[in-house]
Amino acid sequence: MTATTSGRPSAGGARAQLAALAAAGDPLLTGLPEAPSPRAAAVLMLFGVLDSIPGIHDADAVSRDLDVLLLSRATTLRAHAGQVAFPGGRIDPGDADPVAAALREAREETGLDPAGVDVLGSLAAVPLERSSHVVTPVLGWWRRRSPVRVVDEAESADVFHAPVADLLDPRNRGITVIRRDGITWRGPAFEFGPHLVWGFTALLLDGVFDRLGWTEPWDRRREIALPAPLGPHA
Repeated sequence: MTATTSGRPSAGGARAQLAALAAAGDPLLTGLPEAPSPRAAAVLMLFGVLDSIPGIHDADAVSRDLDVLLLSRATTLRAHAGQVAFPGGRIDPGDADPVAAALREAREETGLDPAGVDVLGSLAAVPLERSSHVVTPVLGWWRRRSPVRVVDEAESADVFHAPVADLLDPRNRGITVIRRDGITWRGPAFEFGPHLVWGFTALLLDGVFDRLGWTEPWDRRREIALPAPLGPHA
């Protein structure tokens, strides 16, 4: 881990750790069920110093100025309505690879300039049985900031930067529980202001934080209520 002269972690150290994670090529999440004929998709996990507002929590492993880019889906969508997500979507025939798809979707959804993004690499694809997708997470570093916003209100309700240190704050962590068709699903969750990060997005964040040794001890018994009602494709 790279530290500043004060001995605190630096954002540059986080960049090196993320790049090493991508280069290792190890699966981030294992044991997830797969759909028989999944559609390929990609998401952009974009980290960096995205604004001048530091996080509140003084984390042990990351600097307070390290952010991650997230968005919340429009509440009118049929699938994943209102959920917090990474920019991303299906890989189109015109996309050269998952990286191209993730950058294209991020530009379309948030208005960011892909030229300012350093692609650190891709993680192993993750299956999503319920939505019949297999998703490649693309790790990126925002080398040169550009304005972001909701581009299409029919698709997104908000685009925002979340300080990683605040997501790591044990007070903001818990689990969500879904009981459906006789099956109980428990997964990690993060509270950030008015937003609740859960589901696939929280799984990816939790996996990255654990793999890099950023996770701080948190109460894995603390259940956070999900917004109701959940749609059939949540």
